[in-house]
Amino acid sequence: MTTRNPHPELAKNLALIGGRGCGKSSIAKRLARTNRNFMLFSLDSLIRYECDSKSIPQIVAEQGWRGFREREYDVLLRASAFPGGALIDCGGGGVVDLDDDGKEIYSERKVTALRRHSLVVYLSRPTEYLLARIGRDPNRPALSAEESFEQIMARREPWYRKAADHVVECGDRSKLELARDVLTWFYERLDIDPAEATRTLR
Repeated sequence: MTTRNPHPELAKNLALIGGRGCGKSSIAKRLARTNRNFMLFSLDSLIRYECDSKSIPQIVAEQGWRGFREREYDVLLRASAFPGGALIDCGGGGVVDLDDDGKEIYSERKVTALRRHSLVVYLSRPTEYLLARIGRDPNRPALSAEESFEQIMARREPWYRKAADHVVECGDRSKLELARDVLTWFYERLDIDPAEATRTLR
């Protein structure tokens, strides 16, 4: 009779941050399959659920980016409140808020909420890579009418690094390799044998 290896208990949450198209969602799905103690939360999906399944562009069109960021903070606050095991797929604006003039600023409140129970990993990709991935995806509303995507990412880059406990320079590595990098680091931080990452990721 085959004995199944128990999945390691997770005393912390794991949050993935990074720009649109960096691979957060696909890597999060890979990670969720490695350990039954992970509970995968996509913040964009939670926002859509709370808005009667409307698309992200519809929500932004109706509520503006300020309304969207408030909803984002609300779902982030609840997902990150888990004492351990939440796997949080943050949207590209997971470290962003708006000031009184509607300009993007670093979100102290979001990052504080995330880091209360989570270890935060930034998946770093060149802006050119992100642009090639997102293209003219109709499910991704324009972030600004005045600024280019390149300008926005140049501003956000240091914010992602400031928020992160660990930065993964993705380069040309496969999603499997990146997921193994993230999980190995996460397990090491929780004093779990990092060989578990190699054993469970295929």
